[in-house]
Amino acid sequence: MRPSMRPARARLKRTSALLTAALLGACSMAPKYVQPDSPVPQSWPDGEAYRDTVSTEPRPLTYAEVFADPALQGLIAQALENNRNLRVAAANIAAARAQVKVTRANQFPALATTASATHQETGGGFGLNGWSYALRAGVSNFELDLFGRLKNATAAQVNTALSTEAAARTVQLGLVADIAQGWATYAADRELLRIAEDTARIAGESVRLTQARLEGGIAARSELRQAQQVLETARSDLAAQKTALAQDVNALRLLVGADFDESALPGSITRVNAALAEVPASADTTILLSRPDVLEAEYSLRAANANIGVARAQLFPTISLSALTGFAAQSLSGLFDEASRSTSYGGSGEWSIFNAGGRSANVGVAKAQRDAALATYEGAIQTAFRETADALADQGTIAERLNAATNFTEVSADNARLVEATYRQGMASSLENLDAQRSLYAARQAEVGMRLARAVNRITLYRVLGGEWVSQPRPDEAAN
Repeated sequence: MRPSMRPARARLKRTSALLTAALLGACSMAPKYVQPDSPVPQSWPDGEAYRDTVSTEPRPLTYAEVFADPALQGLIAQALENNRNLRVAAANIAAARAQVKVTRANQFPALATTASATHQETGGGFGLNGWSYALRAGVSNFELDLFGRLKNATAAQVNTALSTEAAARTVQLGLVADIAQGWATYAADRELLRIAEDTARIAGESVRLTQARLEGGIAARSELRQAQQVLETARSDLAAQKTALAQDVNALRLLVGADFDESALPGSITRVNAALAEVPASADTTILLSRPDVLEAEYSLRAANANIGVARAQLFPTISLSALTGFAAQSLSGLFDEASRSTSYGGSGEWSIFNAGGRSANVGVAKAQRDAALATYEGAIQTAFRETADALADQGTIAERLNAATNFTEVSADNARLVEATYRQGMASSLENLDAQRSLYAARQAEVGMRLARAVNRITLYRVLGGEWVSQPRPDEAAN
């Protein structure tokens, strides 16, 4: 480096330091953010429906803790790699983070250099003919953020990015829960298919027996038709369950985002229930504040609060500075001589005296948007409370309902065996036998439905309590 360039470089550094100091000393016109009070009770509802719920201190629950089946865990892991909605969410996060850098860059001086070489000729030989050279560097039109407009714009963009990340966690939480629910639904449909097959087989035997009795003159044609009704109902249900199973696989394939080994899918809802851990609720409702969707709404509220500062700062003057230093000479050999050096400083100010109230109206817009964001945040908490309270009420009685459904199936099965035995001995009518078969069929279907409801309840609790995301930092712990 030539000695003549060192003083210019030093002045340029001092200029940048002064501008940065002015930036860091900016005040903020944004109202101080105050954490809103939670609009829901501090504790969960109590009563008969909640007596069997489990309360504990909030802690993160990974999906591997709740969904213990290795095959299901493998399917979830595959989905986390391939699901297209997650890819969209990841791309949105990347874009939001990049936008933060774009917005934050406006807070700092932008250094630029220009170089030029100009050849000039004038008629008659008058003037300075020939080449001229120039090299300049510096800061042009750097806005001093005296009222925090740029600082608050950056804060708003940071919180928008954090809101986007929370939205992505909501997508991931929902994906895990949807796969687990699709897994359980497939198991229930497989079991319903077996029940339909058993019923169709038993109904077919009943039709054959009634046909023989009709031919023997000891049964009426109406009895045969009733037996055939049961058989055709079972056949229809059998076909419907085959369709349901195919659709269950299609739904899982969409969630996973790729093909998978269908042989690993569960064969019974009992297996699914055995592999689902109980999900305890926290002792109070503060856990809801860590749900990803609630965090998303809170970050949006913080961004709206910062935007008020942006709108208020626009009511005040804008001051910009420029500082350029460089060299200009008629020859390259003399370009960096001390005599060729030039430095210029300048500043400008702008203040809109009248714009028909437009900037004041912008403040009103920002405040209204903040109020809407506050209502959205409070609504998200209330929705989370309702969803969790509903799931806890379901959990509180589901064991009792499942026990009743199991007992009803056992009683119905025993009654069907007794009635069939007496029917074969001619001591019961075909109508009694058909009614017993119908009751058993309905009881078995209802029991499967209750076992599926139990599985879905545990999956729902994992979803509504925020899953493993309760361990994420609160917004007041993050940079604002």
